[in-house]
Amino acid sequence: MIAVFLKLALGVLAVAAAARFFAYPRPRGRYCYLSRCAVAFAEAASDVLFPPGGEPVYSGREVGIPDFFERYFAALPRRTRVLFQALFCLFEHATLFFPAPGHLGWRRFSSLSPEQREAAIQSWHASRLYTRWLAFSSLAALFSIAYVSHPAVLRQLGLAPRATRTPIARADLLYPPIGRGPEAIAYTEADLTPPSDGTPLRVDAPLHPAFAEGFVRAPERIS
Repeated sequence: MIAVFLKLALGVLAVAAAARFFAYPRPRGRYCYLSRCAVAFAEAASDVLFPPGGEPVYSGREVGIPDFFERYFAALPRRTRVLFQALFCLFEHATLFFPAPGHLGWRRFSSLSPEQREAAIQSWHASRLYTRWLAFSSLAALFSIAYVSHPAVLRQLGLAPRATRTPIARADLLYPPIGRGPEAIAYTEADLTPPSDGTPLRVDAPLHPAFAEGFVRAPERIS
């Protein structure tokens, strides 16, 4: 009888563990480099670290922080990408050991109420355990990079790059773009321009087209 009870208890625990760690809904959008766990945590934590109605006015969810991580992780070595995914999953499930205050505070982070999520993040920030504080610092740095990379945020902060006309030097006739062959060399002698005369860029100069008005995602690179 005891053996049957133990097997039943182990089965219930296995189902509960599987539901907690693997039962995530399909995220909106297509993610190849972020796990469902990482997407769920990034979406939940975005508005905790960068809440709506703040300064800048855009929330973390509005600027699409999970989408930034998808592009960012795609450019990282596999080992680094795995470490970042593990960091997200640590915060998502650490409530088992550091539960949030209130009812069912042990649920995974993305299942908590907004108030519980804020309290959970604050507990990491205020922790006297160096390892917890260090983990929070790493997380805050990642989310800050994602947030300030968005054109709308950069415009409001006054940091969006201005449009400039890059002179075409003779060296541009010799080298193709990185990763391309000689056939990609686009310039000829007729395209050469004189070097800059040193006139400073005006503070009211037009913004770079990739950062101009319009709620668009950050470009892969500025060209």
